[in-house]
Amino acid sequence: MPLPKAPTKPAAMLNLEDAVIAKTTQRKSKKPSLEVVPSKSEQARPRPPSGPLGRTPPAVPSRHPTKAPDLTAGRVRALPENKQRKRDKPNGLTKLFVLDTNVLMHDPTSLFRFEEHDVYLPMTTLEELDGHKKGTSEVARNVRQVSRGLDSLIEAMSPEHRSRLSEGVPLDALGHSDASGRLFFQTDLLALEPLPGLTPGKPDNLILGVVRALKAREPEREVVLVSKDINIRIKAHALGLPAEDYFNDQVIDDADLLYTGSLCLPEDFWDTHGKNMESWQQGGTTFYRVTGPMCPAFHLNQFVYDEGIKPLSAVIQDITGNTAVMRVLRDFTHMKNAVWGITARNREQNFALNLLMNPEVDFVTLLGQAGTGKTLLALAAALAQTLESKIYSEIIVTRATVPIGDEIGFLPGTEEEKMQPWMGALEDNMEVLNRGMESGGDWGRSAAADLIRSRIKVKSMSFMRGRTFINKFLIIDEAQNLTPKQMKALITRAGPGTKVVCMGNIAQIDSPYLTEGSSGLTYTVDRFKGWAHGGHVTLQRGERSRLADFASDSL
Repeated sequence: MPLPKAPTKPAAMLNLEDAVIAKTTQRKSKKPSLEVVPSKSEQARPRPPSGPLGRTPPAVPSRHPTKAPDLTAGRVRALPENKQRKRDKPNGLTKLFVLDTNVLMHDPTSLFRFEEHDVYLPMTTLEELDGHKKGTSEVARNVRQVSRGLDSLIEAMSPEHRSRLSEGVPLDALGHSDASGRLFFQTDLLALEPLPGLTPGKPDNLILGVVRALKAREPEREVVLVSKDINIRIKAHALGLPAEDYFNDQVIDDADLLYTGSLCLPEDFWDTHGKNMESWQQGGTTFYRVTGPMCPAFHLNQFVYDEGIKPLSAVIQDITGNTAVMRVLRDFTHMKNAVWGITARNREQNFALNLLMNPEVDFVTLLGQAGTGKTLLALAAALAQTLESKIYSEIIVTRATVPIGDEIGFLPGTEEEKMQPWMGALEDNMEVLNRGMESGGDWGRSAAADLIRSRIKVKSMSFMRGRTFINKFLIIDEAQNLTPKQMKALITRAGPGTKVVCMGNIAQIDSPYLTEGSSGLTYTVDRFKGWAHGGHVTLQRGERSRLADFASDSL
């Protein structure tokens, strides 16, 4: 007798399907209230102890008309294996994260970033938020967004449960399905014992006292302080309290793992991928279609190169399953392909010019240390496509105004005059690009320089909101000092026919609130990776001078 076939779905999904079939059968005869039966693993899981933060509170009814509950939602849905291991705590309890004020100021949606864990807001945090809500700065806007979010969470509760905030507020009441935990406010006066060696009454010390009191109230549960302030985390560790940084805004854990935009093909690439290779020419450009195991790992507009006997530099044009189409690059290292008199001096600069001169690519990011030619290449490509081929009508240059040293105070003049001190890099590169204008004497060079400057507009980021750029070449310099929210506000200004180029060096972040992993430039590189109309290149070699190269490597 043949054995029955093994099930092809996980046990959780089988139990879920049985529940769905049973409910469907019951609905045919009558319309009872739907009830989700927990699985055996959930029945055997120990329950949290009773208490204001430990017990499972009753479900909070919604103010809106109720719908038939989805049996695949909530705790019974089949989760990935790693998610199931994360939720299965040894003692059946989730963590309780106590948020410092700076976390909410940095990310107003941080309340919903802790998955199944609970969040606790001390009264000191709410008071500090109230003190920063006024103004037009980014911090003030984030604080107001946090206040509106907290008010919406409380309004989503019924009046009966709103009077019992000590039981917690469901974090998924506003549609954040990933946040299955609860939000707790400091609704009672905790017994805050004086911390040895710390000044009483200081906000940071009050928050540490709250963490210590919560730890004493629920010793079986893990209570963790989350703060962007290094000093309060150090004090917490000194007192034996667990403290962590807020890592949800980190796009990558290590800057070395950031997408570089180029890939060196292995030596055996053509042996494993050249069996059924096809090649053809179209419009004076050579294309290759290769099939092999490496093709699914490629990204659109990613550059690949081979330094073997027959060198090759190509860009990935299309990916379909295990098949990829490569397009051989235009050689901008040759003088006949010079862009506004500028030629590429190394492989990465050639990659960058291929992106900058491609009208089908709307968004380009360039990373590299000082002297790699980011601004010069972008400005040369902008002038060539604005004044020669007339693809774009104007060049707009902006940058993050974050000083290296102390502030020099207010600057007089118009918007462009105020931005001139920040545009020294633009002036330096303009001198290099104007050197090739030898014909016409001094008068001719002066007239050409005036024509170029008439097509270049220097704008401040402070007045970008609400604008739409049509047929413009937008250059965003020093983008490593921008937050992801600021990058989104700038990139979404692009209208039809506009090309956006973001440049920066994530090793030179001057903003005190950003790191290599949380910078807006890092964020956009990771998010635009593989988009058909976007590209990225990390420039490796410095071409400014031997002194600058040695200083970048040694200092």
